[in-house]
Amino acid sequence: MTISHRESSNPKMAMRNNVTVSRLCSIPALFILILTLLSLSLLVSVFFFTKPTTTTTTSSRFHTAPSFSQDSIKVFVADLPRSLNYGLLNQYWSESLPDSRIGTDLESRISMTHLAKTSEFPPYPENPLIKQYSAEYWILGDLMTPQEKRNGSFARRVLDYRDADVVFVPFFATLSAEMQLSREKGVFRKKAGNEDYKRQREVLDLIKNSEAWKRSGGKDHVFVLTDPVAMWHVREEIAPAILLVVDFGGWYRLDSKSSNGSSPDKIHHTHVSLLKDVIVPYTHLLPRFHLPENQKRHTLLYFKGAKHRHRGGIVREQLWDLLVNEPGVIMEEGFPNATGKEQSIKGMRTSAFCLHPAGDTPTSCRLFDAIQSLCIPIIVSDNIELPFEGMVDYLEFSVFVSVSDALRPNWLVSHLRSISEERRNEFRQNIVKIQPIFEYDNGHPGGVGPIPPDGAVNHIWRKVHQKLPMIKEAIVRERRKPPGVSIPLRCHCT
Repeated sequence: MTISHRESSNPKMAMRNNVTVSRLCSIPALFILILTLLSLSLLVSVFFFTKPTTTTTTSSRFHTAPSFSQDSIKVFVADLPRSLNYGLLNQYWSESLPDSRIGTDLESRISMTHLAKTSEFPPYPENPLIKQYSAEYWILGDLMTPQEKRNGSFARRVLDYRDADVVFVPFFATLSAEMQLSREKGVFRKKAGNEDYKRQREVLDLIKNSEAWKRSGGKDHVFVLTDPVAMWHVREEIAPAILLVVDFGGWYRLDSKSSNGSSPDKIHHTHVSLLKDVIVPYTHLLPRFHLPENQKRHTLLYFKGAKHRHRGGIVREQLWDLLVNEPGVIMEEGFPNATGKEQSIKGMRTSAFCLHPAGDTPTSCRLFDAIQSLCIPIIVSDNIELPFEGMVDYLEFSVFVSVSDALRPNWLVSHLRSISEERRNEFRQNIVKIQPIFEYDNGHPGGVGPIPPDGAVNHIWRKVHQKLPMIKEAIVRERRKPPGVSIPLRCHCT
């Protein structure tokens, strides 16, 4: 503020004016000064301490700890002999022994259509008892594809385990187990004379002696165990790893404290948990049915499969007795041979709903066949775990029914009849949207070639990617333990 000459020549007047000015201006000036200083402080903090939004603080490797990209997962493929993956397929086709568990008609048709038994990447068996678990084949096929052809793959292969987020173990564990079961089932649970056990042991000896395993204790290793009996003899040894399974049914045991051994209560093994493991889909056995092909469905509810099952699958036999004589319901007992496949295609494509009760395990391939057939799944399995939950909302295309409700006389059929045609059409339209998510086959010989970006393989790796922060934390916690200190496994929570 400017002061006039007359005011300046009068000291008293100047003092009064200065006091007045001071009183009028000191509070706003101080307020403005504080705001200015705070703003400058904030700008300095933002400039020097914030990081670009395109990175995260989670480490993608442990020796240099840079951030990993959100649009890929870095995968190192462990070094195993070819005899434990593609060589095992060569052995399967060279033996070409009939599988006593399926009809000879299908086995002969399969053998005639797969003559290239000595190729570098042989085809996976069409035997439905094996094919339904073929995730191991398609996941490895993607990783074996040259990098320049893998633009649509979420997994990015690296050649040094220290650069990897996870280590993939390329063992065809399901094929190994099923070959043993089809040849000499009697020795499967024994070690002596069991070729599958020899292969399991070979895999573990090689993997556990690697520097990658020693670095993490196996916590960042990925095993594909889609068959409930895959790697049966060494499960405790691979318990720390990330396990890709179709459900947890093959990993439960009855409570040994139950008085008669028939208690429905289960003790969860410490081997599996939704915290570290990933539920993956079965490979569907029926071809995809497209919405424009859909016609009026005259059957209300359809089921084809074995009537008698064990453990939680006892509900299947009870449902069968309740529903077998209901109008509009078809309950067929059959096996997935050639004839059974054609019956299933016809039954699922002409039925509004397809029943999915628990079997020996909480889920089965039947659910994914229903999805490919645009048949609305009716899921009666209280302990079921499903693939890609959090990415897929099953309530948008499935009906969940508790076992207790399903076993009430007349309840299930009445409930399904109450679902309007409009609602059924909405379910089918939603099924169309998610059909590709459960597709493994990339259409390339040997499974080696570009994969569908929205297919099952990419969704599996995205799910593994979601587990990384917890897995990396577990590795760090394990490292800081003093020698000789052990912490019991507590991975029984979901």
